[in-house]
Amino acid sequence: MTVKGKIRAIDMRFLDDLFSMRGGYVLDFTNRTFAEFFDDELGVNIYDPRYEADGTSKARRLRYYLRTADRPTVVRTLLALWEYRETDRCRSGLEETIPNAENDFYNVIERLGEKRPITSKPSVSRDTLVAPDQALLSKLSAELIEVSQMEPQERGYAFERFLKALFDANGLGARASFQLRGEQIDGSFVLDGETYLLEAKWTNAQVDAAALRAFNAKVEDKAAWSRGVFVSHSGFTEVGLIAFGRGKRVVCMDGLDLYDMLNGGLSFADVLSRKVRRAAETGHPFVRVRDIYTTSANR
Repeated sequence: MTVKGKIRAIDMRFLDDLFSMRGGYVLDFTNRTFAEFFDDELGVNIYDPRYEADGTSKARRLRYYLRTADRPTVVRTLLALWEYRETDRCRSGLEETIPNAENDFYNVIERLGEKRPITSKPSVSRDTLVAPDQALLSKLSAELIEVSQMEPQERGYAFERFLKALFDANGLGARASFQLRGEQIDGSFVLDGETYLLEAKWTNAQVDAAALRAFNAKVEDKAAWSRGVFVSHSGFTEVGLIAFGRGKRVVCMDGLDLYDMLNGGLSFADVLSRKVRRAAETGHPFVRVRDIYTTSANR
């Protein structure tokens, strides 16, 4: 009879393959990102000497940790590693190489005494998104103009409602509800295997380098694979964008981008994908929607 709560030797061999643990490695983690992952996801110092009983490599530390931790911690660790693996695989466009990987993984989770989740998909994919209703996009475009004409005191709540409606129209259920905090809106969503943190500002003043750096620091403080989307209704100062620099994990959108997207009948997912690609190609966090699509049409 199988005892729930313990990883069997055959399961450990499967996990070795699943998480690329042959040769002492674990997935694509470096020593630094391995430490960051355990600290961010589990609040654990995986480089504590207590986990060196079987050796000092990442794989040996992980195996010892999984054999000695309590059952809930083992389950949390495996689920976090699985999400990391699938996020990276989806982002890279890689095919699954292990037959029946997902089902076998959740069989391990069930043998540890946890229920299999109803859905195990880590994110929304653009391939499964429903094209936004054009009439609704026209309505949202009109709402965006109304928001821009409101007084600052009421504009924040109106902009929050607008963003929620925009995400709903694009089939992008936010992982966390948009929350109004002072002069900004915070939230998060997952698309194409990427976790995005969202910050939106509706102030009359354009966003400067200090605000961009503060948000980038927030993104970098999260898991290593997180990205950020900064939406500023009034845009960004040219000096601020230059000072903010290149190569960050943040892409920017302004009110004109939103307006062009809605009037052009474009999906948020496609716009964001193109912005991310352009940021990767140029290093610039902010390229206008009209410039992206004009360039694409001329290629």
